[in-house]
Amino acid sequence: MASDPAFTHSVKVDVTDENSIQAAVKESIQKLGGLQGLIANAGINGPTKPTWEYSKKEWEHVMSVDLTGVFLSTRAVLHHMRKQGYGRLIIISSVAGKEGNPGASPYGAAKAGVIGYAKGLARELLPADITVNCLAPAITETDLLQEMTDEYIEDKKSRIPMGRFCTAAEIADMTAWVASPHCSFTTGQVFDLTGGRATY
Repeated sequence: MASDPAFTHSVKVDVTDENSIQAAVKESIQKLGGLQGLIANAGINGPTKPTWEYSKKEWEHVMSVDLTGVFLSTRAVLHHMRKQGYGRLIIISSVAGKEGNPGASPYGAAKAGVIGYAKGLARELLPADITVNCLAPAITETDLLQEMTDEYIEDKKSRIPMGRFCTAAEIADMTAWVASPHCSFTTGQVFDLTGGRATY
């Protein structure tokens, strides 16, 4: 997030690699002239199959990206944000973190984990103007859909009262507000994007 919205900068980063993250943060601060916010959005689904068919390696791979990657990424920016006394951390969770998803239990566990992490971190940062919030969308129209079976996709769509999936643009609009100075009195919360599916 740059102070000048017309200026953008991108850098390739592996969220499972601490050195890659640190290098990306350092380069971004130099190029952007600071760092006001971080959107932790990297994620994978993992295989769609019953839990008892998951190997330990498959489980750990999902956790390394979806949970540990969030920890490493947010931790990497906190020194800068705490020093400047301002920051917005937005973690992309999922309705799966609130309700679970049969056939994708590691994903649901990781997404529940980032909600708990965000709530704890938000309270640790209360003395500073640094907020930590999650977004919890239902299935979104992205390339991740290609990893799921047709039956799985239709089942999930049938659970959404609005009868469709969330769009990336809808998530971007919500994220832009939560990442802005206007979202100044809300922290440790989960913003719902489920088309009426979630019950809390």
